[in-house]
Order: sequence, then structure tokens, then C-alpha cells
Amino acid sequence: MVSAVAQARPAEIASGPHRRVRIGRWALNGAAALALGFILLPLALVTWLAFFRQEIPSFPPEGYSLQWFGAVFNNKSFVGGFLLSVQVAIAATLIGLALAVPASLAVTRRRFRGRGLVNALLLMPLIVPGVVLGTAIYVFQIEAEIATGLPLLGTTAGLIAAHALIVIPWAARLVSASLAGFDPSIEEAAKNLGAPPWTTFRRVTIPAIWPGIVAGALFGFVMSFGNLEMSLFLVGAGRTTLPIAILQYLEWKIDPTVAAVSVLQIALIGVAMVATDRYVKISQVV
Repeated sequence: MVSAVAQARPAEIASGPHRRVRIGRWALNGAAALALGFILLPLALVTWLAFFRQEIPSFPPEGYSLQWFGAVFNNKSFVGGFLLSVQVAIAATLIGLALAVPASLAVTRRRFRGRGLVNALLLMPLIVPGVVLGTAIYVFQIEAEIATGLPLLGTTAGLIAAHALIVIPWAARLVSASLAGFDPSIEEAAKNLGAPPWTTFRRVTIPAIWPGIVAGALFGFVMSFGNLEMSLFLVGAGRTTLPIAILQYLEWKIDPTVAAVSVLQIALIGVAMVATDRYVKISQVV
């Protein structure tokens, strides 16, 4: 009897930690599921609303229709805003990458005084609120026009320059993450074999950090494309980006057209992210 109890006691002791581990895993999975549901619920509601048949949203819906997607393409403000947003986002992404990649290489590979300050400045646009950043750039462009006589405020070039500021932090952070996992000895081996610095950078460094560059470009494009606060201060008269066009539409109408625009944006960005990750594997960086 004593031996049987002695044999059963270790089994009970062993089962206790395993039970606590299972409970903890269930609790963690449950919390993750709740967080994911909280994030996806607005997207699901907006998508559902885009297919309502009635003009004034009400629950339950009276029926379903695709008419609001046709209304999006028939609205010149939405189409013009989309084209301007794409143009600005592409140009800002290219400029942001051209500045962020060398800066990331310098901060990651070099040791110099003020390195931490430079790294903080690269990420500063993520910390500053959009309204404050838009106001600051607005005042700067006015002062720059007075000092140089160059037209900046209200021009596409001025808007692109401002949007490049919000691309740089994403590109710099993701490229730095790629560089952190890249062994510099591979570059040294290429140089020892006679490759010039530019050839080493083009043939060795760029392919190694390519997922970070693509991820930075993708996220920077999304942030620029959907920016509202800063663009409100800088867009020119008679021109509007897509987020501003949506805001102006909501001032006069509340119908599922705005939801249809949002669904199209979500679908466009989602397809771009899935297709990009399939060929570049940005999930290794993000």
C-alpha cells in the first residue's frame, strides 16, 4: 500500500505543472483570439456595410447590392484623390528609401559620436502626432518660400517631400532589422576576392537586405497613401488626396459609398502584401 501511494505521488506532482502549462497556453491563446477579434471587427463591419442596399445604414439590412462600388468609380473626387494619393505615395516611397537605406547602413555598421541621436531622429516622425507634424511642415514651407522664392506650399512637390518624412522611419527600421541579421563577414569575403565596394553593395548587401527594403517600401507606401492629418495642411487648392476626399464626402452624405471605398483600399493593400510576401518573404522581417 505504501509503495503504491509513493508511486502515485510523483505522477500527481508531474501532472500539476503540465496542467498549469495547458491552462496558461489556453489563456494565452484566448487572449490572442480576443485581441485579433477586436482588431478585425471594424474591418468586418465596414466590409459588411459596403454591401447594404439601403442608402441610410440600418440593421438588419434591407438587402444587399454592389451599387456603391459603382458609385465610387463614378465619383470624380474619389478617382482624382486616388490617383494623386498613388502618385504622392510612390514618389515619397522612392525618396524615403533613397535616404533611409544609407542612413540605416551608417547607423547599423558604423560607430560614431551621436549615433543614438541619429537613430532617434530617424524614428522621430513616428512619435510626433500627425497634426503637429503637419503644422510644423506647413510653417516650414511658408518660411522656405519667403526665403528662397520657390513655390512649395500647396504643390505636389511639397506634399511629396512631407510624405517622405513618414516613409523614412518605416524604411529605416525594417532595413536596420535586416542588417542586424546579416553577417558582415560575407561582405568582407567579397571584398577580399576583389569585388569593388559598389559591386559588393549591389551583388551582396542589397540581395541580403532586400526583404527589409521591400517591407519598408510597402509599409511606407501604405502610411503615405492613407495619411490624412498632415495632408490637410499641405494639399493645394482644388486638389485632394483620397483620405481628404472621403472626409469631404462624409461632411455631406452618410451612405455605404465610403465603406465601399474603404473595402477597395483594404483589398488593394491586402493583395499587395500577400503577393509581395509570396515572392520576397517580408514575413522574415516584419
